[in-house]
Amino acid sequence: MDQKVKKEAKPAQDIEKIKKENEELKKQIEDFKNKYLRALADYQNYEKRVKVEKDQVSQTVTKNVLLKLLPFLDNLDKAQAFVKDNGLKMIKDNFFKALQEIGLEEIQVLGKPFDPYTAEAIDIVEGKDDNIIVEVLRKGYKYKGQILRVAQAKVSKKVSNN
Repeated sequence: MDQKVKKEAKPAQDIEKIKKENEELKKQIEDFKNKYLRALADYQNYEKRVKVEKDQVSQTVTKNVLLKLLPFLDNLDKAQAFVKDNGLKMIKDNFFKALQEIGLEEIQVLGKPFDPYTAEAIDIVEGKDDNIIVEVLRKGYKYKGQILRVAQAKVSKKVSNN
């Protein structure tokens, strides 16, 4: 009879041992799952950070290239003012269109109130109203909403009749 009790006790001990091992394995699985999810979240954050940095580098490079090209656009504007040639106008228009496709925007200041964030006052001239831009000497430009270069302009000063 003792042997029968021993045999019955042994499977009960084995079951307890297996249950303990099962619980330990479940804990390990949960730990591995948590580590995996943390690693996945870290990697996804890394991917987002790299994308943002890549976009910032790309925008910085594009801004620098645009700044280098603006004097050429200015020269084409000046040449067109003095030389009335359809070929020159076409070249300037195509060049400006290509720059617009990259993201360049002209800042429209003519006839608007003077704003030191968008224009630099080069000269003050007599006019009907105060602080209105009456002539643009050099155009200003933006890239993706950020000012690349402010316009240079003549600003009116109201003439008093005293």
